[in-house]
Amino acid sequence: MKQPNILFLMTDQHRADTLGAYGNPRAATPNLDELASTGTRFDRWYTPTAICTPARASLLTGKAPFRHKLLANHERNVGYIEDLPDGQFTFSEALRDNGYNCGLIGKWHVGTDRSAGDFGFDGPDLPGWHNPVEHPDYLAYLAGNGFPPYEISDRIRGTLPNGGPGNLLAARLHQPVEATFEHYLATRAIEMMERYAADASERDKPFFLALHFFGPHLPYIIPDSYFDLFDPADVPLPRSVAETFHGKPPVQRNYSAHWTFDTMPIETTRKLIAVYWGYVALIDHEIGRVMAAMRRLGLADETAVFFTCDHGEFTGAHRLHDKGPAMYEDIYRTPGIVRVPGGPGGVVRSEFVSLLDCTATILDLAGIDPGPAVDSRSLLPLVSDSDSAGGWDEDIVCEFHGHHFPYPQRMLRTDRYKLVVNPDSVNELYDLDDDPDELVNRYPHPELEPVRTRLMRRLYEILRRRGDNFYHWMTSMYDVGDVEYDPTLSGLDESTYQNTKP
Repeated sequence: MKQPNILFLMTDQHRADTLGAYGNPRAATPNLDELASTGTRFDRWYTPTAICTPARASLLTGKAPFRHKLLANHERNVGYIEDLPDGQFTFSEALRDNGYNCGLIGKWHVGTDRSAGDFGFDGPDLPGWHNPVEHPDYLAYLAGNGFPPYEISDRIRGTLPNGGPGNLLAARLHQPVEATFEHYLATRAIEMMERYAADASERDKPFFLALHFFGPHLPYIIPDSYFDLFDPADVPLPRSVAETFHGKPPVQRNYSAHWTFDTMPIETTRKLIAVYWGYVALIDHEIGRVMAAMRRLGLADETAVFFTCDHGEFTGAHRLHDKGPAMYEDIYRTPGIVRVPGGPGGVVRSEFVSLLDCTATILDLAGIDPGPAVDSRSLLPLVSDSDSAGGWDEDIVCEFHGHHFPYPQRMLRTDRYKLVVNPDSVNELYDLDDDPDELVNRYPHPELEPVRTRLMRRLYEILRRRGDNFYHWMTSMYDVGDVEYDPTLSGLDESTYQNTKP
């Protein structure tokens, strides 16, 4: 089979419920909705970790964060490594080695010293966590088109616990849409697609082209037509604004204070959500331009298209913004859409899948052995809507290692329940049938002891099988069942240990 082209569309900090395809009746996302209607939408698509750099490194390598070891964003790093260790497998280098052109336009954020170019990608090096509006290539784009410079007003921010101004959450951008960084990125992606299309025609050379938007990550900085696109009065508040943090890890209340939720009136929260939706609409518009270019170039029938993000965003849910050490659905369940040449449209899958699974899927499409992507599994059997696409786990494990400070967590999500193990604090258990907004921590409830034990043992089993050393803590602290080794790791008195087991 001919190797298809691959267009990989990625956003940053993107809630699933901002898309019409995911049930938002007010969303202005016709292009992504059309992609879902002509491809496969995954309703249980999760990020391996809700933080930018580790999640993106997992996509690049096909490895869970604990395995690739790039565990934090360098901007808030407190001792973790800041670049992938040498010798890691990456799908981009595998594609290059197998005849693909590889390009990446937009956000990289996989380390500091090594850029996308070091991993086989063409494209301008655009470092940082948000739109680098001082980048020379963007400034040249503005100057070459006679566009005005970046300028903002109507800043939205709260007050920090120490009385200082809070993080900038949103602002009005005084540029036309054509001057926005999002439009610039889409333009550069179209230009690269045109070059790659010529190469495909002349040399039969397929391409992988990634367009990584920096948004809708906060601060939401967008022009008038999108800043005011949605009336805040029409925006429903997330039910979890009723969060009390009772019986939950205190770090969540601290993060709420850090993100200044309670220092702003609830009307401001509505406006923030409205602007966030506007940011998503702007990105959808730019994605529409790229998809139109693909059709114009005659590539639509030979190009697989992915859309996803690195993780979600709170936007007021649980009285939080951004992301952090709180493993709620808002930031772990994300949108995921895949369309492949010749595949059926309008398919909806309910299996638990991960951003990690994109790696093996990309390799599978290209006819490359996905084996080195050891924590990834190809989604092609699911995209084909095959009735025989079985064998998928009925649960999923996610992890977190910290952001502003080290904070290890592991999560097991099943059809009904979610268990979060917090060595630094109280554990969490949520019944998502009775409490879909995850407001009541049922971990200490005695009637759920059988559920708690079953989930703890299942999580332990998965972590131990993977080689995630987090399981060592669980061995001594929780009922994980019989173990076949000395959990003290002493190695000096094994026979005595074996003879004294209860």
